[in-house]
Amino acid sequence: MPRPTAPQGRTGRPPVTSRAQILTAARQLIDRDGWEKLTIRRLAAEIGIGATTLYHHIRSKDDLLVLLLNHYIDQIGRPELPTAPRDRIVMAATAMHDALAAWPWAAEVLTADGFVGLLDESALWMVEAVVAGADDHGCTPEQAVDVFRSIWYFTVGEVLVRAHSARSRAEDGHPAYREAFDASVVPHLAAIGSRWAALAARDIYPHGLRTFVDALLARALEVDVE
Repeated sequence: MPRPTAPQGRTGRPPVTSRAQILTAARQLIDRDGWEKLTIRRLAAEIGIGATTLYHHIRSKDDLLVLLLNHYIDQIGRPELPTAPRDRIVMAATAMHDALAAWPWAAEVLTADGFVGLLDESALWMVEAVVAGADDHGCTPEQAVDVFRSIWYFTVGEVLVRAHSARSRAEDGHPAYREAFDASVVPHLAAIGSRWAALAARDIYPHGLRTFVDALLARALEVDVE
């Protein structure tokens, strides 16, 4: 009686999962449900593997978020930065703003000052460009870091306000802006009145950024002289 042939391959073996598959599935979950609801268990279910298997690839949710951010930034095209330090800072900050605006949850994750120590060096080119521009302009290392942090706070704040406003409109309808104000209490707001909604919707980031950078660099040199 012939012996039965052995089955090809191992049975019960979990599917092979690549880092690219993990990152793709994680981004899909975030885009669909928000980064706050991302968990290892939900991600494993999305891919079709056990959570234990997923832990062979990533250590924690925080580890996964850093991997996602590094991967996302690596996909962003790097513009050819201008030679002038001030213009280089403005272009790098604009690229940073546009990247966050396209993926606002990243701004939420990166709200801690220590994020520079988490990302790969290749993902820090925008930070490097701002700091280098400030340095080339004549700032001290301390001033260069201050320039970046000030621009970072300004940029993240603008991105998050717009993202949250858009989310509020999508979930609850257009926010109720006041049509009129008591001129005896807030005369200037009363003069603006119902125009506030239209004025608040304008994109003033580019102008604000250039003005802010000019002021930061000028102030740094004034302090250095003093």
